[in-house]
Amino acid sequence: MTIPYSVKTGCKINLGLNITERRPDGYHNLETIFYPVPLYDELAIRENGTEDELTLGGRPLDGDVQDNLVLRAVRLLRQEGYRFPPLSIDLKKVIPSGAGLGGGSSDAACTVRTVSEMFDLALSEEQMKGLVGRLGADCPFFVNPKPLYAEGIGDVFTPISLSLAGWYLMLVKPEVHVSTREAYAGVRPHRPVCSLLETAQLPVGQWVDRMVNDFEDSIFAGHPLLAEIKAELYRQGAAYASMSGSGSTLFGLFRSRPCCEQVFAEHFTFVCLL
Repeated sequence: MTIPYSVKTGCKINLGLNITERRPDGYHNLETIFYPVPLYDELAIRENGTEDELTLGGRPLDGDVQDNLVLRAVRLLRQEGYRFPPLSIDLKKVIPSGAGLGGGSSDAACTVRTVSEMFDLALSEEQMKGLVGRLGADCPFFVNPKPLYAEGIGDVFTPISLSLAGWYLMLVKPEVHVSTREAYAGVRPHRPVCSLLETAQLPVGQWVDRMVNDFEDSIFAGHPLLAEIKAELYRQGAAYASMSGSGSTLFGLFRSRPCCEQVFAEHFTFVCLL
């Protein structure tokens, strides 16, 4: 048996999210900032000799394993003519799913990058981004995750100079599921009062009421627990708190390490220094 090629796949938060307009194709244009977070899933990939297979561990996932983005990424590489042996892949889920953190998209992007390295496919970064972009709008971000300003449907990226180094991040993910359909059903597209890029250059303590997530109003109305968690993050001393993407993860940025895990003990929590 070959030695597995083991890698970690991170996630992201959305610093603000503005839904700016509804497109003729039914999708919505938006503006947001992706920021990488050091919370990782774990991938172990080895040659299998028979057929591609994926084994899941860690946090449970719903749905058919054949629809997992990891296997879809492998199939996409094969469909594009890249040749490599059948693979056995172990995925240990640590990042919550359906959380607005992009864990599945990260797994897919990391799979493409790792398979390219393992079998000398010589895929450039831009080629990898082009491929995984067919699996999800935010997938290309995870090919080489750095702070980015995203426009369009979340697939047009511009690198930005933004560092939250020295800030503590707390993630809180309750057992609340928000579907994409539900998230977009309640939004009313509009141009933001405050420029997201200009707000991001202000001190974090000035982001409150300037940097907003347009999904929050309607989603909080249907899931008041999420609003309660955000309010509690502020009560615990967060300089800024928000929902990530279309939820249902809430996050807070703290100047010193928060010691309030017990307050959110019934939910998934994660604290790190960015």
